[in-house]
Amino acid sequence: MSTHVDDLAAPVDLAGPARRVVSLVPSLTEALAVTCPERLVGATDWCTHPAGLDVARVRGTKNPDLAALAALEPDLVVANKEENRELDVRRLRERGVAVWVTEIETVPQALASMRRLLVEALDLAEPAWLADAARAWAGPVPPPRTRAVVPVWRDPWMVVGRPTFTADLLARLGVEVVGGDPAGGRYPPAEVAALDDPSVADVVLLPDEPYEFTAGDGPEAFARVPTRLVSGRLLTWYGPALVESAQSLERPGSQGA
Repeated sequence: MSTHVDDLAAPVDLAGPARRVVSLVPSLTEALAVTCPERLVGATDWCTHPAGLDVARVRGTKNPDLAALAALEPDLVVANKEENRELDVRRLRERGVAVWVTEIETVPQALASMRRLLVEALDLAEPAWLADAARAWAGPVPPPRTRAVVPVWRDPWMVVGRPTFTADLLARLGVEVVGGDPAGGRYPPAEVAALDDPSVADVVLLPDEPYEFTAGDGPEAFARVPTRLVSGRLLTWYGPALVESAQSLERPGSQGA
């Protein structure tokens, strides 16, 4: 038996490298499926990557079916402080299930967290995608060159604030997230009239998750600030998507964000 410590400093006892893993976070699911697919035995209904993922489903991130999850007899369940409820983590641990909780608010935290989970808890060699992501995102945070509103919901409208992984990732591209009341938390509410203001923002980035903004649902709300539809996965996922986001999202000095 070996004892590890997750991102929240909680002890996680493992009899050996976890061979049966259930993931309650889409980003972690993708990381596991790409790195050690033979170990991933369960995931949520929201886990959509990689395409064709064929594992048992245990319902959603906020309402996992704990009985179905326990029936999979996992050596380890992986979760995230923001994505999953503390109540579900506690109930799993009360059932005797080992749970590893990640806490990720910056790109460096993401890289370190993934390395600890995969290399320490799962006893794997560092995957190539993780090394590629570390190289791609190395270097200092540049001065902001673009101000962006990033809505995550509408009716009511909510936007990305700080501290969040998305805000840090965009900052490393020279993009400063703006909008919403700073006292409103990490995803503050906002009025569209206050967001649609060129003195506040240069662009509105409309992701396709968690709210699925589309060409016909979102841009019409903004008459004065230009909008761009973007991949929510590239803005919010911290597994292999980090490599794609470094390659696909525009760098500072380019048009838009």
